Amino acid sequence: MKIETFLDVDVVALETDDEVSLMLELTAPTTTPDQDRTPATLVVVLDRSGSMAGQRLWVAQRALCTLVDRLDPTDRFGLVTFDDEACVVVPAEPVLDKDALKAAILEVEPGGTTDLSAGYLRGLQEARRAGGHASRLLLISDGHANMGVTDPDLLAGVAAKAAADGVVTATLGLGLGYDEHLLGAMARSGNGGELFAEEPDEAAAVIAAEVEGLLTQAVTAASLLIQPSFDVAGVRVINDLPSNAVPGGILVELGAFLSGEARRVVLTFAVPGIAALGVAEIATLELRYVALPELVEETVTLPVTVNVVPGSQAAGRVPDPAVRTELVYQRAQTAKRAASHHLHDGDVTAAADTLREALADLTDSYEAAPPAFAAELHEEMMMLTGLIEETTDGSTSRASKTMMSDAAHKSRRHGRTATENSTDGKTSE
Repeated sequence: MKIETFLDVDVVALETDDEVSLMLELTAPTTTPDQDRTPATLVVVLDRSGSMAGQRLWVAQRALCTLVDRLDPTDRFGLVTFDDEACVVVPAEPVLDKDALKAAILEVEPGGTTDLSAGYLRGLQEARRAGGHASRLLLISDGHANMGVTDPDLLAGVAAKAAADGVVTATLGLGLGYDEHLLGAMARSGNGGELFAEEPDEAAAVIAAEVEGLLTQAVTAASLLIQPSFDVAGVRVINDLPSNAVPGGILVELGAFLSGEARRVVLTFAVPGIAALGVAEIATLELRYVALPELVEETVTLPVTVNVVPGSQAAGRVPDPAVRTELVYQRAQTAKRAASHHLHDGDVTAAADTLREALADLTDSYEAAPPAFAAELHEEMMMLTGLIEETTDGSTSRASKTMMSDAAHKSRRHGRTATENSTDGKTSE
């Protein structure tokens, strides 16, 4: 893993409270098609309730048949379906007879109501039984759970436990009738993709991309331990990432990285006034991950330091525009989630106002953004402009689902393309 750190300001004034933001750029090693890979385990939990009848179920079945063709005999594949009860159509086993697997997939027929929790829990059992270091459960649904466990917090807790045990949960919502907040909670806690396909044809491409990601992992089980020094009053993880307080710090789950994938993570430290001049350590970062296919666990430790200077000297500091730009960018992702929740509550005005505030912040930052970041910022501004229009004059359901899925993509899961940074950072391999 290539690791670079950038502070927005690396000097603070003597005996003066301050806030310092840190951007990490994490880039996974690049693998080649001829390299061996770790066998993957994929369990699909497919909604076969009545609302899936017709093109939605047919497209999902064809997409699953295509993904079976992508798997190797050493990979494991399972299929669990659910309507008012769960059914194991294909036990999670090595992919030895692809024709038989595809025939079983195509025999699935639509049923009745939607007990999503029954299907999900049974799918997790299959994923755990199959085991493996590259294990993923993909839940596909087009409706609201109306039987069994329907509480997002309870299901998110189950997903978090599964992720800790090595099974990632990704979700794919089809159409405009599913509950994005339920599926989103499961995906966020399960450290997986939060996917959305409005039209059936889009679902095939989304499923294919998710499987491609599973098969091109270079790193798994990545986590970041943030250990603030005694001088730091608080730490905030700006990205929407699963984070938990642990003795001495905060543990952030990063999950798996695809071959060559690059992500940015932004942290903010509340630094109280420091009474001594010179270099002060405000935190230690510990990145842990398992490199594939060797299954070698690696640990990289990085100190985070600032230089404490007299107030007159600190007054002339110039913040790093790349860090400040990424900070605003990630706050825009948080705004999209907040706006989606406003729409869920029926408050269109609050949703639109939240998006407008985020757009104003992006607009204010655009002129100072480094060239390598400006294109992303402009794209995000166009995205927010469209979402505001969709929220006020279009489909609030479509706007809400787009906001949730897009924020997840940009904030935590499939990282954006690495860019050359115009500032000098601290690098570790």
